[in-house]
Amino acid sequence: MASKEFRFSGAGQGGKPVRGTVFASSKRAAKKKVETLSGRHGFSLQSIEERVTYLYKVQRPGGKVIQGEQKAFSEAELRKALAKMDLQVLKIQKKLFDFQGKPPANDLIMFVRLSANLLKEKLPYDEVLNLLVNDVSSRSLKQVIRDLSADLKGGMEAKQAFFKQRHLLGKFVAYMLGIASQSGNMAEIYEATARFIERKDEFKKNVRSAMVTPALTLIVLLASFVWYVWYIFPQTAGLFEGFDIELPPMTQSTLNFSAWMDVNYWWVFLLSGLVLGGTIAFLRSDKGRFLAHKYMIRIPVVGTLLLKLNIEIFCRVFSVLYTGSGDNMGIIKIAAEASGNRYLEHQVKTITIPMMVTRGADLVSSMEAAGVFTPVTLARFRSGAETGNVRGSAQQMADYYEKETSLKLKTAVEGIQTVVALLITGAIVLLTVLSSELALVQPSTADFM
Repeated sequence: MASKEFRFSGAGQGGKPVRGTVFASSKRAAKKKVETLSGRHGFSLQSIEERVTYLYKVQRPGGKVIQGEQKAFSEAELRKALAKMDLQVLKIQKKLFDFQGKPPANDLIMFVRLSANLLKEKLPYDEVLNLLVNDVSSRSLKQVIRDLSADLKGGMEAKQAFFKQRHLLGKFVAYMLGIASQSGNMAEIYEATARFIERKDEFKKNVRSAMVTPALTLIVLLASFVWYVWYIFPQTAGLFEGFDIELPPMTQSTLNFSAWMDVNYWWVFLLSGLVLGGTIAFLRSDKGRFLAHKYMIRIPVVGTLLLKLNIEIFCRVFSVLYTGSGDNMGIIKIAAEASGNRYLEHQVKTITIPMMVTRGADLVSSMEAAGVFTPVTLARFRSGAETGNVRGSAQQMADYYEKETSLKLKTAVEGIQTVVALLITGAIVLLTVLSSELALVQPSTADFM
């Protein structure tokens, strides 16, 4: 569920005003977060306001009327901001359906890629945002850019401004773009971020295209098979049921199944729908997604391919953010979150990082204890640690797995298509044998008397 922004106000010791913002899925969840903060820092909560979208109509000094939308915590706040820009407010109303989904991957890629190109041309970042807000087609991303521009102009640090948008941009993208302004080369980090999301989106599209056709084929095959066995075949074979004729075993079993379906089809379809819906709902939950990611990487061929993709992303993020000195625990955490595998993320956060912090273990042995990294990855990181070039080793590992997964994906697609072809062939053979079995029925003249 997407996070919403809430602003809270309170009073501290001596009546000192306290104000801040939290992100939560609902006002109730936000209140719980603020109550936790108030207990920790000793202030009393007075009010909580949700940041929502308002539709406005204003008039410029020249007489031109402009309509638009803007997020604010209250109508009074927006009215005051518009008045500061010498705009006469004609109308302000809250947007009824304020749903803001995640920006499409293509628009997000274009935003980061164009930002990198414009930064290479030494354009100031506020001008970059002003240019891109007009070229982006996604309304969700337009609002994100507007919010970023407003926060940065208001004096907010870039890291905090981007972190506010993490539920829409993604944790990794928000983190990378946030720290870019603190680095010596914003364009380089934007370029690395663009490459990362382009690679991730390309792989998702390839996997989706590789799986959609086989999945649809299997669904149509299953539906056709059930329809033939349940309805079409009994129309022919059922002609012999009225006579005292011993039918072949497959024919008799099929007729029995058809008769059973005629009586129980309603709860069969109902139960199938409930199981399918429950499975989808479970897989969308945090626990379901964790278990799916845990066991998905253990599937032969495909699972190994997916795991290597997750490790590739981990290594690429790690190589971009890693520094040879200082605390890199936050970097390892971000790399694990960006990997896209909840199980890998959990293992790194609960095993790798605690081992390094509490036991003082080195990076390689801590990664090995997590049980999710391949021997090749561990060997490469060990070599990098010995030569003092961990960052370079991570980059080499990322490039290696990028090439390997690209090549093996084609092989995996061919393997999936082969399996589907075998299933189709098996179903056709089964139906052919079932239909041909009727030729073995040899009724006598007495059977029709």
